[in-house]
Amino acid sequence: MHAAEELGSIAQALRSGVVVAPKGIPAMFSEHDLQQIDQASRTDRTPAIFVHGLWLLPSSWERWAEVFRAAGFIPVLPGWPDDPDTVAEAKAHPEPLADKTVGQVTEHLETLIGRLPRLPVIIGHSFGGLVAQILAGRGLSAATVAIAPAPFQGVLPLPASTLRAAAPVLSNPANRHRAVPLTSEQFRFSFTNAVDEDEAEQLYQTFAVPAPGAPLFQTAVANLNPWSETKVDSTCPRRGPLLIISGEKDNAVPWAIANAAYQKQLRNEYAITEIIEMPRRGHSLTIDSGWREICDIALRFIQQFAPLPTRESPTGK
Repeated sequence: MHAAEELGSIAQALRSGVVVAPKGIPAMFSEHDLQQIDQASRTDRTPAIFVHGLWLLPSSWERWAEVFRAAGFIPVLPGWPDDPDTVAEAKAHPEPLADKTVGQVTEHLETLIGRLPRLPVIIGHSFGGLVAQILAGRGLSAATVAIAPAPFQGVLPLPASTLRAAAPVLSNPANRHRAVPLTSEQFRFSFTNAVDEDEAEQLYQTFAVPAPGAPLFQTAVANLNPWSETKVDSTCPRRGPLLIISGEKDNAVPWAIANAAYQKQLRNEYAITEIIEMPRRGHSLTIDSGWREICDIALRFIQQFAPLPTRESPTGK
């Protein structure tokens, strides 16, 4: 059976209540994930995969997806394993979010990418930016944009603001196995410090969900663990072009971390590596009122290097 037909049959089975996972498709993939991959497999367009980070869901990328769709890409907004469908559901029932590691998220997305007929472009924010770089280092991305990316193994700076942003999780070792919410004040410091109070509260109510504590514990000890799941192969010949975007006022991932990642990625002799610092922008730069500026920068970079989107295939829907 053709991969697109197989995914279509799985999605239909999920809709009918019969959960199946043939030929290596794990049951943890949601109907939404499978439908998106099915759609992307039925066109000649380049898939654009958007990877969210902690305290957000795939819905945080919906406006970006429409911009990329209008530019000719096929957007794919996969969840992390067991992501709830909505912010309301995640707040009411956060338990499925717990115990998700960087490695689990990466393998989840690698399996989805393996079902695509062509290499995607990948855009990731925060821990999604870390995962995007891991996937690129495995040769799985035609071009990558890592926005305010969480640090990978070998990135050494640890600014005080980063420690404060991580404190709601790292202050309690039991949070390693929990889904941890942020208060409005904590979200304000970590994400929305660069916008006014009204917008900060609106963003908190609209987008913020509990997040697994495990990834923060993994990055905290990454440089002491030779087997860390946060390892990135920055010298892979198939890594592809990479852009890192940093916000000047980002408390969670300040310039020191983003630039250290850039310096590591510069070791790649086979593909271009660039970095941009956005003035007056914080960690919420992908979701706040200035999101379109960041989206356009990412799109222009990708359009320089990724395979050009083409017309729909004769079998496309």
